[in-house]
Amino acid sequence: METKINIKKRDYMVVSITLVLGLFFGWLFFHSSSNKTETESVTIEHVHEETSVWTCSMHPQIRMDKPGKCPICGMDLIPLQENTGTDASVSPGEIYMSEAAIKIADIQTMMVQNANPEKKIYLLGKVKPDERHISELTTRFGGRIEKLYVNFTGQDVRKGEKLAAIYSPALVTAQKELLEAMDYKQSNPEFYNAARNKLKLWDLNDDQIDDMENQDEVQSYFDVLSPVTGTVTKRNVTTGDYIKEGSALFQVVDLTTVWVMFDAYESDLSWIKPGDVADFTVKSLPGKNFSGRVTFIDPLIDPLTRVARARLEVQNPGLLLKPEMFANGVINSSIAGNSKELMIPRSSILWTGKRSVVYVKSPDREQPVFRYREIVLGPSAGDFYIVKSGLSEGEEIAVNGVFKIDAAAQLAGKTSMMNQEAEIASVDPAFKKQLQEVYDSYLLMKNAFVASDTELIREKAHDVNTKLMEVNMELLKGDSHMKWMNYQEKMKPAISAIEAKADLPSQRTAFAEFNEAFHESVESFGLNRGTVFYQYCPMANGNNGAYWLSEISEIRNPYFGDKMLTCGETRDTLYF
Repeated sequence: METKINIKKRDYMVVSITLVLGLFFGWLFFHSSSNKTETESVTIEHVHEETSVWTCSMHPQIRMDKPGKCPICGMDLIPLQENTGTDASVSPGEIYMSEAAIKIADIQTMMVQNANPEKKIYLLGKVKPDERHISELTTRFGGRIEKLYVNFTGQDVRKGEKLAAIYSPALVTAQKELLEAMDYKQSNPEFYNAARNKLKLWDLNDDQIDDMENQDEVQSYFDVLSPVTGTVTKRNVTTGDYIKEGSALFQVVDLTTVWVMFDAYESDLSWIKPGDVADFTVKSLPGKNFSGRVTFIDPLIDPLTRVARARLEVQNPGLLLKPEMFANGVINSSIAGNSKELMIPRSSILWTGKRSVVYVKSPDREQPVFRYREIVLGPSAGDFYIVKSGLSEGEEIAVNGVFKIDAAAQLAGKTSMMNQEAEIASVDPAFKKQLQEVYDSYLLMKNAFVASDTELIREKAHDVNTKLMEVNMELLKGDSHMKWMNYQEKMKPAISAIEAKADLPSQRTAFAEFNEAFHESVESFGLNRGTVFYQYCPMANGNNGAYWLSEISEIRNPYFGDKMLTCGETRDTLYF
């Protein structure tokens, strides 16, 4: 009995201890979870407080002042991280990237250098007869073909060889006149010489005429001799045909010299010049190489194929090269001769519409900083491009991972290939206001051009020049500052010329020069307000075409005025 009571007490104690331990661990677990939730909540609230801009990872142009969903794709917005690094002087046109990010993106750079641009141009062409050695053999007299000595195409003939025998009543009569004139050879040599010359004019040579004189009777048939050596490429008559004076008998081509006509695309024409050596092969002669010099480049572009022909003159001993053979050619060309050009690799360039973009590494920075830079490209040279403007020798550019730099710039809201508006948005409003004043004065000058009023044009050009001088370029920083200086160098001489000239044609020529740089200025830096129509007339500026800016979409041509007031079209529209 006592034993049973002890067992019960022991069971109660085990249950009690288990219950207490369970309550203790449960409290510990839920208390920790509660603290963790509170910590996370505080952290999230802290992020919310610090982050003032939220964006979409797929659409970086989205900018929101609070978290939510992307209005385009519905993805959750993320906080916009401004990676400005330790350098506080990063401008809107620059993007900072940490060393770790550069390694992950595999970004590589190189120094821009001058080099001799060379390019290997591959061309496809055909062998053609030398047009200067094509002879069309015709008759100088009418008659009937009695016999053909050359009776198939492709037959080779030599100069003086018989082509055909012809019966010609006119020649029979002329032969009789010659035989009669022989009786007066001593007494009347002029009559005799006239009879011989008549036969010479019908393409009979001296030997044939001498044979006529030596024979007692009149010949009925006369041989037509080949005046050239070559290959018969066309036969126009058969035995028994009646022919008239001037009828074509044969076409004979001398193939000892041939042309090789290569098709050159427009993009390759700047690399090809007379005197270049081209090596080529033909499929029918494998393993055999030919070469020749470019002697002529067609001045016209074929409107259908969009190519121009480059001609090689090639000696053809043994007549191995036959017309219409396909030829594959290669020209190793240098566009600038012995001079050097600024060149960059193709991998360093981003293209978007009319713009070509590179990223330049800023020198003398503690942290890696890249600058967005628009450049003007010349022709391609293999894997490289010639740079016409926008870069200088010795600058360092990104040549690998360029797209990743641009993507980072887009996410950071910086100026990038697809976000040029960021550059306009970053321009100091005071500068835009000053540029707006230049534009307002420009419109008055443009309207004076429409009215063809020379004195009013000079007056308004003076106002534009004054406003242009008042623009404070110190409001622009970095690349924007340099860009404006380049625009000014083009605009100032042109506007000064408009102000100085007293004749309307000279003023309009300078106006065309001013408009190109002024449009680029407005497009790059923007205005305070309004819509700008960029308009074009193909007949202006001596049929070279010219642009102007207008506040209205309706065409009012400043280059012709009332003579052709509505000539032109709107090429671009800018909204501010």
